[in-house]
Amino acid sequence: HRPANSCLLPICSLHGAAVITVEGVGSIKTRIHPVQERLAKCNGSQCGFCTPGMVMSMYALLRNHPEPSMEQIISALDGNLCRCTGYRPIIDSYTSFAREPSCCQLRGTGQCCLDQEECVCSSSVGGKILSGLCSPEQFPPMDPTQEFIFPPELMRMAQEQQRTTLIFHGKRTTWISPPSLKELLKLKAKYPKAPLVVGNTSVGLKRNHSGAYHPIILHPVRISEMHVVSSTNDGLVIGAACCLAQLRDILTKAVTELPAEKTKTYRALLQQLRTLAGEQIRSMASIGGHIVSRGSSWDLNPILSVGKSVLNLASEDGKRQIPLNDHFLAGSEHADLNAKEVIVSVLIPYSGKDDFISAFRQAERQKNALSIVNSGMRVLFRPGTDTIADLSVLFGGIGSTTLSARKSCEQLRGRQWNDQMLNEACRLVLEEIVLPPSASGGKVEYRRTLLVSFLFRFYLEVLHGLHQMDPFRYAELSQENMSALGVLQGGVPQGVQVYQDVDPGQSPQDPVGRPIMHQSGMKHTTGEAVFIDDIRPVDGELSLAVVTSLKAHAKIISIDASEALQVPGVVDVVTAKDVPGKNGEDEQAYAEDKVICVGQVICAVVAESLTQAKCGAGKVKIVYEDLDPILTIEDAIKHNSYITEERKIEKGDIVKGFKSADETIEGSELHVGGQEHFYMETNSVLVIPRVEDKEMDVYVSTQHATGVQELVASALNLQSNKVMCHVKRVGGAFGGKITKPSLFAVIAAVAANKTGHPVRFVLERNLDMLITGGRHPFFGKYKVGFMNDGRIIAADFQCYINGGCTKDESELVIEYILLKVDNAYNIPNLRVRGHACKTHLPSNTAFRGFGFPQAGLFMETCIVAVATQTGLPHEKVREINMYKGVNLTSFKEKFDAENLWKCWEECLDKSDYYSRKIMVEEFNTKNYWKKKGIAIIPMKFSVGFNATYFHQAGALVHIYIDGSVLVTHGGIELGQGIHTKMLQIASRELRIPLSHIHFCETSTTTVPNGKYTAGSVGTEINARAVRNACQILWKRLEPVRRDNPNGKWEDWISEAHKQSISLSATGYFKGYDTNMNWDTEEGHAFPYFLFGVACSEVEIDCLTGAHKNIRTDIVMDACFSINPAIDIGQIEGAFIQGVGLYTLEEVYFSPKGEQLTLGPDTYKIPAVCDIPEQFHVYLLPNSRNSIAIYSSKGMGEAGFFLGSSVFFAIRDAVAATRKERGLSLDFTLNSPLTVERIRIACADVFTEMV
Repeated sequence: HRPANSCLLPICSLHGAAVITVEGVGSIKTRIHPVQERLAKCNGSQCGFCTPGMVMSMYALLRNHPEPSMEQIISALDGNLCRCTGYRPIIDSYTSFAREPSCCQLRGTGQCCLDQEECVCSSSVGGKILSGLCSPEQFPPMDPTQEFIFPPELMRMAQEQQRTTLIFHGKRTTWISPPSLKELLKLKAKYPKAPLVVGNTSVGLKRNHSGAYHPIILHPVRISEMHVVSSTNDGLVIGAACCLAQLRDILTKAVTELPAEKTKTYRALLQQLRTLAGEQIRSMASIGGHIVSRGSSWDLNPILSVGKSVLNLASEDGKRQIPLNDHFLAGSEHADLNAKEVIVSVLIPYSGKDDFISAFRQAERQKNALSIVNSGMRVLFRPGTDTIADLSVLFGGIGSTTLSARKSCEQLRGRQWNDQMLNEACRLVLEEIVLPPSASGGKVEYRRTLLVSFLFRFYLEVLHGLHQMDPFRYAELSQENMSALGVLQGGVPQGVQVYQDVDPGQSPQDPVGRPIMHQSGMKHTTGEAVFIDDIRPVDGELSLAVVTSLKAHAKIISIDASEALQVPGVVDVVTAKDVPGKNGEDEQAYAEDKVICVGQVICAVVAESLTQAKCGAGKVKIVYEDLDPILTIEDAIKHNSYITEERKIEKGDIVKGFKSADETIEGSELHVGGQEHFYMETNSVLVIPRVEDKEMDVYVSTQHATGVQELVASALNLQSNKVMCHVKRVGGAFGGKITKPSLFAVIAAVAANKTGHPVRFVLERNLDMLITGGRHPFFGKYKVGFMNDGRIIAADFQCYINGGCTKDESELVIEYILLKVDNAYNIPNLRVRGHACKTHLPSNTAFRGFGFPQAGLFMETCIVAVATQTGLPHEKVREINMYKGVNLTSFKEKFDAENLWKCWEECLDKSDYYSRKIMVEEFNTKNYWKKKGIAIIPMKFSVGFNATYFHQAGALVHIYIDGSVLVTHGGIELGQGIHTKMLQIASRELRIPLSHIHFCETSTTTVPNGKYTAGSVGTEINARAVRNACQILWKRLEPVRRDNPNGKWEDWISEAHKQSISLSATGYFKGYDTNMNWDTEEGHAFPYFLFGVACSEVEIDCLTGAHKNIRTDIVMDACFSINPAIDIGQIEGAFIQGVGLYTLEEVYFSPKGEQLTLGPDTYKIPAVCDIPEQFHVYLLPNSRNSIAIYSSKGMGEAGFFLGSSVFFAIRDAVAATRKERGLSLDFTLNSPLTVERIRIACADVFTEMV
């Protein structure tokens, strides 16, 4: 069983294969498979869009390994991405399949810390403290006998067609699958340009990305010689069609069975295979394809080359062997295959006693990411000496092909393996391997540093190996150098979730406060949850593709669609001239006279199929007249290009404050990069026009159904009552689907209006990332005055954000940055000024945290600067500046900081911060090339909006005659479990089981004028409306209940109907009373504040810049959690998304304003490998919030900023490195803290060489 990416699987390759999809694994209509059940019940899905992929990865693993190890489980998920959960519950759900226990061996004995936590007695405020949200022991064991067998008819068919050449003819391509090597060679002679495709991971990618086309494709998977695995006297022979997962298993077996001295090459290959791609790619990509495609960042080729591998070739002219050497990898004609040859197999020789072989790679993310630089190195010594007889050093990721330091190696032969040789080797390699400043891919200084860093690590590995071979002759490495050995590898992640149980007196039927499973959880895991593109095609439906601007700023001279209209299947081309009404509000749906960013939509092509629409879009010709673009914040400041007037908040007297300060830091700056939302479901819309009354049904993935309704109605010159907007669920949003979906809906609706046909518009990932903006890049300058004891008494902040080409939400974001920049700190004299810059980039928009992640990092950077200057511990500077007791914010809003301090003290205790800080310091004194860091970060987070009307909400509740209840409201399910909580609330208020209640969809036809679901308050404001409707109904039922107090719910409803009592009610919540006056710089800007603290520990590799997240403890002031499973999931997911912003995710633009990071291959969000090995979340007990429903607090965004604890833990490790090397501790690290930034900050002899 092989997991596979469907987007790379040609349909012809599946002939004779049994294909199992998530629907085939299990269904709510038939039976749920244990993989699906456990994932759902352990809260492993939120939005659910990625969930079927998670199920299939684990299902494939279990079919191959019914009792897998935890390492296999983690490896199986390498290729899966999730933007919602933070992965912890997914891993937890599958630990129950592992053959070994994953939790503490003392669990349940009373000696485990979690047992002690569970024994906390009930208090007067709430119930006992509980630990864990998933109980693996509750699940029945998996029964392998119930799985599908391979269909016998397919086995018969394979036997019947064993000697038949299979040929499939497409419109442009012919697919040929020969049954024998002889037939393959005959075909290759006839079609020498035809590629051999096994896994399609190279040819398929080129086709998907650049439209590469081949008239003939040869598929050699049925050729036995290309699947051979044999052991010879020289080494292992591996068939070229063997996939990388098979190669891994073969090499793993060989390493366990053969003497260690023979398996050095195999161990180096295994090291790369652990991190190469994801399991879906490893299961399909062939070793032959990997070799012959010769990608510069392909990790195995340098190892195969230095290991002296040999390619066994065949053609009609005969067989021959060629070395897989640097000349082959460089594509040199004399060392390459000829056009009629194929690779049949590869011989990977055994290593020898005097051989030393190592593999190196560094990528933006530890796993499932193309390497920035990779390397294979081998040295062969003269027998019994440390004199170099042969040396090979190859690097990938530097040029377009794998590069060899051949000349350097030749000069080093005959040298002894010592420090002088190392210094000479570094110098020679840097001279030979040239990387110009303008090199493709950037990171030039970093990549050159990796060349010599890898050389140094190889040098030490060999010295260590020599000592192990002959400890009397060769000295052991010093402790300093020992720390350079080995790469950082994450362990098996384990989580702890601690929360307070409901009051012992609460009715068992009342679900509020209990960790109820997501109401769509089972449908997520079976693939039966319907998203926009899952809606079945409608009669006459057309597909839409857009033509986008290639220029950042230009006039549109002409649009020529004549060729597009000639494409078969194309129905029409739609432009701004076809918009009957308003062409958007702040931002144009279709560009009119000019374009203001790359990716702006100019026109749309509608056709009978998506392929035809895309083909037509490619034929549209646009003529531009270039105008000068403004792309950066610095450019905008220079040209005075701003979206809004300056915003300012001032508190106290900063002039007096600075005069009274003992010390001042001035002129410091911080840059925080942007961030892509990377929601799993891209922007999607289906518009169905109704002939009668010019009505429009709009099915859309949005956070703001009313906004879509209004903009579509405005564009079509219709009243809003003619536009019906429907949202069942959204596959992730994070703020990115507040404003943008309205524009996509207008684009599709105008096309539907013009053609009279339903129109489907689903953006592909790269197009979604090109057109839409993300989180605002931030630039801040600060001056801070402080006393010698660390108290900050004055601060002057200047903040800028890159708003992009239109206003969108930028004015609100810069306002929120000013309102939130103080974070948890009371600065008596503070001035904050802010500008939203206007540039010619796609318009940036709302994103989880809404300015606070940038502002909070800025404030914490100031804290660190003060701590560094005073020499005080960072946590002490934080403590002395934190708000205490009842206080006023900088804008005069009153709040109580009691829970801030409770969270702080609880986190210090739970994380064992002070003990671990000492252990970190001890580790750092013993390790020169690896360092640990630890940081604890407090947070004051403001929930909601600074205007009352943003908090209004409506609901509609029907009770039917049979007693069943239908609930709907204005909130939208984004994965945050809003509908689940609404059902819990309706259950409590109506005193009926959850099974009686159903939620259908969010629609403007049932609940009008809803505000967008955002700001962490979507659940609580809609909950107020649902409760209001339920209470109205409960009160109406009072006479019936009074007359029949012992009656059943169904009896009451039947009687109420007979008495003509209305069983339908609308609920409404006016909203929290909030306001902000920017003239007086005062207001009650937010409904309430919540508090949290996170402590994170990391380890960094000073030679590469890699880091691993060792442990994170979060204490969150959730007050009374309506659903602890959902709230903890929100905290964890937001935290990991924050880790992405602060350490991983980088958005790059070209000098012409074109985004270069489009898709998961160039833009890296956190994966399973990025979560902390120990991930502990504690909800603060015995806490209440009088403002929100049931004394709860909104958890949707709060965890995000706490991801900065990882950023500052890394900074702590970098500071320890710099201190040891005598470097300045007054340094600034910008965000994200990527491997490149970490490595360059850890300056040493190797960075100096570069």
